[in-house]
Amino acid sequence: MQTILSLIQRTKKIMALGVIILIAFSLLLLSYAKSPVDDRAVMATVYLPKGTSFSEIVNILDRAGMVKNKLFFSLLALSKGIAGQIKAGEYELVSSMSPGVITDMLFKGEIKIHPVTIPEDFTLKQIADRLVAEELVSEESFLGVTTDPVFLASLNIDGRSAEGYLYPDTYKFDRSMTTREIVRAMVNQFWKKVTPQMVKRVQDLGMTTAEFVTLASLIGKESGYQEEKDLISAVFHNRLKKGMKLQSDPTAIYSLSQYHSIVKRKHLDNDTPYNTYKIQGLPPGPIANPGIDSLQAALHPAPVNYLYFVSNNDGTHKFSSNLAAHAQAVLKYQIKRKKE
Repeated sequence: MQTILSLIQRTKKIMALGVIILIAFSLLLLSYAKSPVDDRAVMATVYLPKGTSFSEIVNILDRAGMVKNKLFFSLLALSKGIAGQIKAGEYELVSSMSPGVITDMLFKGEIKIHPVTIPEDFTLKQIADRLVAEELVSEESFLGVTTDPVFLASLNIDGRSAEGYLYPDTYKFDRSMTTREIVRAMVNQFWKKVTPQMVKRVQDLGMTTAEFVTLASLIGKESGYQEEKDLISAVFHNRLKKGMKLQSDPTAIYSLSQYHSIVKRKHLDNDTPYNTYKIQGLPPGPIANPGIDSLQAALHPAPVNYLYFVSNNDGTHKFSSNLAAHAQAVLKYQIKRKKE
């Protein structure tokens, strides 16, 4: 009987000691969770790739100076039940943060967002350059994805590339996104803007979607003025009906290996499949990524009989219905340029 009582007392002491140890450890872990990693307030950008194991995540954070004690950090994450639920991505952390705050950020996925603005009428190559500059894609992967026929078909694009369908807008991307996810977001935005009513209008005009987007890209490249886009659209529609070459300057430089911001007379002789001074009708695909104004203008040309236009050298254009009037406008423009 004495032995049993002794055993019970010993067990109670062990349990009490265990409770004390547990409480002490919990308080220690709580103190660790609430205390800053250090007092230096050092900032670090940490990238956690998809599929990274928890142990490697701890190592990455440790190398960035965001973990004071790897064992305690691991135990904290395990006690919160988030060790296997940390979201991949890029995090901006400060060493004055506590481990509790850091683990909460990792669990909630409070990743760094990169706002990227794609201006209207950027080409696919210019968009690639901007995304590469933000370190969101590699040029090789972006150009590969945007010309992948299977992927393009999944995005409802009937063409050889995503040119024309990467809608100009401000996007919020993060570095955990794949190139396909980024491209898909931009194309999805295009299809949000191009409504079923617009698609019906395309069909009523006897055009394909690819032709409609191509025409809109020419309009956008010719003018940034919303007020005259329907006039430029009218010129192109009228020329197409009459079987005249479109003679759109931006098409002459589109497929050149070297980018040119200014179209010169020598470029008009370039023998490329996109040069509308050489080919009949529309080029084989879009030459840029148009905004909604250009897309709408392509579907709703102004009710005018214009066949020509020339730049006023201020972003606007002079429109003419016949060659004689156009020649006069060109002469006036040339005289104006010489005076300047």
